[in-house]
Amino acid sequence: MTAAAAGESAAPDAASGLQPRRRAVAVAAVLSSMALVVLDAGVVNLALPTIAGALQIPAGAVVLVVTAYQAAVLMALLPCGALGERLGYRRVFASGVALFTAASLLCALAPSLTWLVAARFLQGLGGAAIMSVGVALLRFSVPPDRLGSAIGWNAMTIALCSAAGPAVGALVLTLGDWPWLFALNLPLGLGVLLATRALPLTRGGGQAIDGVSVLLNAALFALLIAGAECLPVLPGLAVALWLAAILALVALVRRERSRTAPLIPLDLLAQRSFATAVIASVCCFAGQTAALIALPFLLHDAGLSALETGLQMTVWPLAVAVAAGVVGCFADRTPMAWLCAAGGACLAAGLAGVALQAPDADSRSLAPLLALCGLGFGLFQTPNNRTLFMAASPERSGAAGGMQGTARLTGQTTGAVLVTLLFATTSVEATPRIALVAGAALALTAALVSASRGRSG
Repeated sequence: MTAAAAGESAAPDAASGLQPRRRAVAVAAVLSSMALVVLDAGVVNLALPTIAGALQIPAGAVVLVVTAYQAAVLMALLPCGALGERLGYRRVFASGVALFTAASLLCALAPSLTWLVAARFLQGLGGAAIMSVGVALLRFSVPPDRLGSAIGWNAMTIALCSAAGPAVGALVLTLGDWPWLFALNLPLGLGVLLATRALPLTRGGGQAIDGVSVLLNAALFALLIAGAECLPVLPGLAVALWLAAILALVALVRRERSRTAPLIPLDLLAQRSFATAVIASVCCFAGQTAALIALPFLLHDAGLSALETGLQMTVWPLAVAVAAGVVGCFADRTPMAWLCAAGGACLAAGLAGVALQAPDADSRSLAPLLALCGLGFGLFQTPNNRTLFMAASPERSGAAGGMQGTARLTGQTTGAVLVTLLFATTSVEATPRIALVAGAALALTAALVSASRGRSG
């Protein structure tokens, strides 16, 4: 028997998890990888103007640095989840960390926009592998009665890194040039790679991945993103691209519906609890994204500087971190539907309160409302993700992880497109408040969808 086979036979199952010491290292590896991915996104967004100036490119062109990454993540999330089920989650995770780290080095060495965009696309592929199987690895690392806590830790890590990203990026750019933003990923990435040996070695299996389905999946999300990019200037082309995306989706579903483990998890989406968790996630992330894009404009109109705006908005992710840490402690003992519904309702109330603030109100009065938004989102996110993963069998954890990431990014893209449409059809002064009202409506929809699961959810 080979060493790999021996490891497979000794692999933990989802009913017991790892031994405590190994479990701590495994959880730390997953959370550190999430920190790596989230911090990178935060610092790169902040550095776009600096990168444009250094490479002497137009501001509009440098946005490709972000778009390429997002496109790669969306195109690869579901295939990476499927690969995790077939090759083993640890193998796919370690490959993702290695690719993300190597691509970070390529980004740091990039002499041109073309090089940087290509390296960011590779980074996105690595990030997709990390995000699609990360929670699946947590599921096999901790006992079932600790899964809610582990997902809470994951959400808290993401929220704290989201809050710290702009500050870290500003500090790095103050002390050095923009390539250092990517070079800083190297020591953390190498450290996570060393820690992957502690991760559970799960069995692979199932059908081989169909290459045509992977191409259809990639075309689907590439067309959706291209349509979103074209919408402000070429709405007719955007609609045509989205119609082509619908055709790709239909073809993908028809090709995959007879499979026992389809690339798009149709088997999981047929379960009410899983489907409602996905729908609620899309709505909640769409509402949050619309609000986070609109808020800087609202605060700018209120006379706040960029620094003051950043400090005000930091209240939101910090509140998410607090809520995620707290709710993780009792998410395993409380009906998930109630927690999700309460979280969505709090987010909706906070956004509505901000939208209804008088234009001449003291901007400091927004802090409690932004804290309520963050608490609501944190209260929603952890139990909703737990519902999504517990609706899937351990063998389908990769598909659940891919779908969870896809729902999040789909919601974020929807929220961004919504604000873009509002800016194109209404005045600049009116758009932020309308976007906040729309965000509140989306959050309330997430609450109602979650409540429909009832006590069993």
